Amino acid sequence: MRTSRLTKPIVLLTTALLSTVFFFLIFFFQNKPYPSSTSAISSSSSRNPDSMARTFILWLHGLGDSGPANEPIKTLFRSPEFRNTKWLFPSAPSNPVSCNYGAVMPSWFDIPELPLTAGSPKDESSLLKAVKNVHAVIDKEIAGGINPENVYICGFSQGGALTLASVLLYPKALGGGSVFSGWIPFNSSIINQFTEEAKKTPILWSHGIDDKTVLFEAGQAALPFLQQAGVTCEFKAYPDLGHSISNKELQYLELWIKQRMQSSPSSS
Repeated sequence: MRTSRLTKPIVLLTTALLSTVFFFLIFFFQNKPYPSSTSAISSSSSRNPDSMARTFILWLHGLGDSGPANEPIKTLFRSPEFRNTKWLFPSAPSNPVSCNYGAVMPSWFDIPELPLTAGSPKDESSLLKAVKNVHAVIDKEIAGGINPENVYICGFSQGGALTLASVLLYPKALGGGSVFSGWIPFNSSIINQFTEEAKKTPILWSHGIDDKTVLFEAGQAALPFLQQAGVTCEFKAYPDLGHSISNKELQYLELWIKQRMQSSPSSS
């Protein structure tokens, strides 16, 4: 229960890449219009032609952020394996957020409180609505010819929590799910809803030890949770990293996805 509405600052969970990356890329975006947020995710942007794509990567941003602001991420993936990859960076719809006193901002689902700890309350109802939208995007890509094992969902902070939920609640095994500075957005009772196929989807979890928004303990809590569920998770801790994404994390993500592309029969 909140005792004061004046002393707690409004906090936004936003993606932070190294400033040099954005300085290098800002010319590309300075005249590019940003699409408005919608309640459902559209898969019509940030993608290569359907006839060429073999891999699909969906990136889900953090609270208060936008999809276009995260698009420079894809320019860091320069390996030839990513030449025929579709990228999608959707924007969350605008919703009131409880942790920010009901302020309306881009948000995939409601967050009751900040900072987030291992024991923070969850809002599963709004989360599951967001998961349905993500699943609709995945379904469309698979219907268009992408093999499920070549579908990768990645997300930062709130987008990372949505990534975890979307991957584990999808009925098929996907290529992988990558969570940056995220948390477990549901209670352990939901494990019963994970299909045996979904449990085969590997998880990469990256978290800064100095994170003061989604505490490191919230990330660490994922390990026993996923172990209980029978899900494989590689957890990487980054010293001196707060609530942001580093180039080092993204470089490892590129390697992690590339290794799975190379071991996937449908990618050859």
